[in-house]
Amino acid sequence: MNKSLFERLGGRDGLTNIVDDVVENHMNNPAINSRFLPFRENPERMAIVKQHTIDFFSAGSGGPASYTGKDMPAAHKGMNISPAEYMHVIDDIFTALDKHSIDEETKKDVLSILWSLKGMIIAH
Repeated sequence: MNKSLFERLGGRDGLTNIVDDVVENHMNNPAINSRFLPFRENPERMAIVKQHTIDFFSAGSGGPASYTGKDMPAAHKGMNISPAEYMHVIDDIFTALDKHSIDEETKKDVLSILWSLKGMIIAH
C-alpha cells in the first residue's frame, strides 16, 4: 500500500516540525527575511500563519486537516513577491526537508505542488 504524501512527510507532527524549520530558514535568509522578521514582534500572528501553512499542506497532501485560510492569490495579494524570492522560499523548504531526511521521491512531489502554486503567488 502506498503512503500518502502527508504520511511520507511525517503526518501532522512531521509537517509541524518542517514548517517550524522552514520559517526559521526564512528568518535567516537575507534574501527574504525582511518579509518574515516582523513576525518575531507578533508571535500570535506567526502562530496563525504557521497553523494555516500546516493545514494547507495537510489538506493538500492527503492529511485529515481542512484548510480554512485564504486562497493563494488572496493570501499573497499586494506582497509583490518576485520569482527570485519564490525560489529562495523553495530552497528554504528543501533545506528543511533535507534536515528531516525526506526521501527524493517525496521531495519531487513537494516540488510539484510548490511549482503549481507559483503563478498564484508571484507578482505578475
